[in-house]
Amino acid sequence: MPDNRYQILIVEDDTGLQSQLKWCFPDYDLLFAEERERAVELAGSHEPQVALLDLGLPPDPANASEGLRALREILVASPDTKVIVVTGNQERENALKAISGGAYDFYQKPVDAEVLPLIVERALRLHDLQMENRRLAQNAHSRLEGVIGSSPQMMRTCRMIEKVAPSDASVLLLGESGTGKEVLARALHSLSERRDSRFVAINCASIPDNLLESELFGYEKGAFTGATQRTIGKIEYADGGTLFLDEVGDLPLALQAKLLRFIQERVIERLGGRGEIEVDVRLVAATNRDLREMMGAGEFREDLYFRLSEISIEIPPLRERDGDASLIAHALLRKLAAKDRRAVSGFTEDALAAIEQYNWPGNVRELENVVRRAVIMAESARVSAEDLGLDYAEERAASMKLKDARENAEREVVARALGFANGNILRAAQVLGVSRPTLYALMSKFDLRPDS
Repeated sequence: MPDNRYQILIVEDDTGLQSQLKWCFPDYDLLFAEERERAVELAGSHEPQVALLDLGLPPDPANASEGLRALREILVASPDTKVIVVTGNQERENALKAISGGAYDFYQKPVDAEVLPLIVERALRLHDLQMENRRLAQNAHSRLEGVIGSSPQMMRTCRMIEKVAPSDASVLLLGESGTGKEVLARALHSLSERRDSRFVAINCASIPDNLLESELFGYEKGAFTGATQRTIGKIEYADGGTLFLDEVGDLPLALQAKLLRFIQERVIERLGGRGEIEVDVRLVAATNRDLREMMGAGEFREDLYFRLSEISIEIPPLRERDGDASLIAHALLRKLAAKDRRAVSGFTEDALAAIEQYNWPGNVRELENVVRRAVIMAESARVSAEDLGLDYAEERAASMKLKDARENAEREVVARALGFANGNILRAAQVLGVSRPTLYALMSKFDLRPDS
């Protein structure tokens, strides 16, 4: 039985057909628009689950130009709306253009009061399923704000963040560039007792060495040329909250000693100042460099390392997070399509295969750049592998079917057994725990020879 919460936007200038549609859908909340501008306005304000769109809209009812434009703009205003285009008997080509442009389905006039409601109900079920899948995916991401992922590798990292957040222990986040170290640092802060105080971030690699000390510790008026007033540093500004030292491996050695004293004593001195200032902050640091290797080379203080890394957390690169690349790509697509007002609603299968197989050396930051470009360049409602422009494109997509996966694993095991037995069929059959006829059948199936 239809749910009264469902809304259907009907874009049709024929009042007779409007009356027919009212009769077809007595249990739904119907919104009517007779021209494109009003349809787009209603789609943006109500975000209906389904829209029925006549392609022959004024001022060009004889052609589909206005209807196709309305389709694009409705999907920008309400990307989740399932648009069903209604066409005449001779407009199949335009209907296919609409499908390519993001329409869910098309229906030819005259209206059949039994068939059209079935198409709408199917669209509503798909809409509900997609909304439920999105909700479940969001719940699976963990309760860390800003973190998207459901892979076992990322879930382990998230659980560590959740465990350490309530404490005041210093945390060192280790991972490649673009893995989301600042996102996790902010999530850690939001779960801590300091969540209502400031989160202050400073990138130690982006500030010249001669300015970094004053940025961290502040300075008094007259401390150096150009110091015309007292200025507090990032450490003091973070008092009561969390201080995030990004790219901490780039700190110069002289400044490492001064930071170490602050961590030990919890007091600072501004440049040009004479008094000590007590500061209470929670320290979170991050780097993509190998600090242990740097310690061995004399480039990073060992005592500072152990002060910063009371808890060390490794963030896995995107290539090691099973299935997360596609999950993140979908979330980025929704965000960027809405931001750029583009009627792009998903990925083709070859695009998803490309995303999963690509190595992502730049991690999530690279993925965001790739999706942004694809959203801008896509010529249809779904992003293709060609739109992504990944090096993967020439490779064969890995099959997602269980049957193929089982066969690949079976072939590998048989080949390994033959190699282990040095081509001896009897020995290989014993290793596999099968009869010789069975092994011969497997070898024939997978085109393997005893010396494979």
